[in-house]
Amino acid sequence: MLRVIVLAILIVINFTLQSTIFGFHDINSITPNLLLILTMSFGLMRGRREGMLVGFFSGFLVDSFFSSVLGPYMLLYMLIGYINGFFHKNYIVEDVLLPLIVIVIDDLIFNFFVYIFSFLLKNRLEFGLFFTRIIIPEMLTTALLTIIIYKFYVFVNKLLKKNAED
Repeated sequence: MLRVIVLAILIVINFTLQSTIFGFHDINSITPNLLLILTMSFGLMRGRREGMLVGFFSGFLVDSFFSSVLGPYMLLYMLIGYINGFFHKNYIVEDVLLPLIVIVIDDLIFNFFVYIFSFLLKNRLEFGLFFTRIIIPEMLTTALLTIIIYKFYVFVNKLLKKNAED
């Protein structure tokens, strides 16, 4: 029960930070994707099920507040969390390289689908411009923040594991 409460608090905090503080101080509408970092982290640390659940609720918040349709971000975050859960068996807690590689790939996939559904279907075909001005800078800022935030999530996960054993 404590795990569910802590994850709910982390999801709400990350959503709030991503949509307010980082949303106001963005450069060219580029904000680090904190919810993607959270989804990736718990997918790697806890497996497919928890990655999928964290992704589902993260996407639900994004869809509820910023999308006219309920479901696209929910499905995207959920699939990314589920796929990241496959790396759970290869995951070493002290290693930061695997999460860094995974978050770069996740962010690339995430933004590619955002481009398809938000721009390509509206006949805005400037993929090169979108890639150089949005995708690459966002990938870099998200990867940089992953190095910092990921250690905190590892610490939280260790505390939750220790609490579950007691």
